[in-house]
Amino acid sequence: MNALLEPAEVAPGVAMLSLRTPTLPPATHTNAYLIGTGDLVLVEPASPYEPEIAQATAWVEGRIAQGQRLRAVLLTHHHPDHIGGADAIRARFGVPVWAHARTAERLQGKVAIDRHLEHGERIELDGPTPMVVEAMHTPGHAPGHLCFYEPESRSLVAGDMVAGVGTIIVETKDGDMQQYLASLEAMAARGAAQLLPAHGDPIADPAARLAFYVQHRLQREAKVLAALRTFDTWTDLDQLVPIAYADTARAAWPFARLALEAHLVKLAREGLADTREGRWRAT
Repeated sequence: MNALLEPAEVAPGVAMLSLRTPTLPPATHTNAYLIGTGDLVLVEPASPYEPEIAQATAWVEGRIAQGQRLRAVLLTHHHPDHIGGADAIRARFGVPVWAHARTAERLQGKVAIDRHLEHGERIELDGPTPMVVEAMHTPGHAPGHLCFYEPESRSLVAGDMVAGVGTIIVETKDGDMQQYLASLEAMAARGAAQLLPAHGDPIADPAARLAFYVQHRLQREAKVLAALRTFDTWTDLDQLVPIAYADTARAAWPFARLALEAHLVKLAREGLADTREGRWRAT
């Protein structure tokens, strides 16, 4: 994937710019999106780095010089590589920052959220071609994660629910594997024509990609359960990782350990596992 270091239109009225961010390799950039033909919203003011903020600022200023108006900054979720430039953009253009209430909770004392966006809320954008952006609550990677759907082009700004480069981490501090899988199914049901991820290129086969994500997680979950059943007593994550992730490079095991725990929590809810004092067993 080649980061888009210059703005590019990815759908009518939807433009994308890749900004360098402190994200997990192999991803090095986060995609920001400007949506609108008159009124604009900026999704993912991602970078905390001054040169990148300057680039994003120049992007918006170029649109303003054409008679357009930035209305708000939209956050998909609270992770640092998605909100780094929010305050700088707010200060420069005098616009509010909007996000889900659960994102506002996570950002308390870091980034002030001016308006809470709920699932199904529609943001109407005036312009030569009026547009609508619909908020879609998709928890799982983060509790307040929002995707943003543009119905004319059927483009779904997907944040960190999917990736064009790298992988998606689902862990128990911010994430929830059961919710993540349900959100992927809800995204598939929306019937988007393309997914616009935070990291990597636009994804032109949403149904196939989302189905793959669900299948991959469920296949891994089956391996987690099989690994758990190899023990006849309580066991811990460090014992389970080498079995459940035997097909994964050892260097990736610290991240695998996070996903493993998320799978175990889901299995426990479903009555297939039990936990006690940080140890696990099959039921």
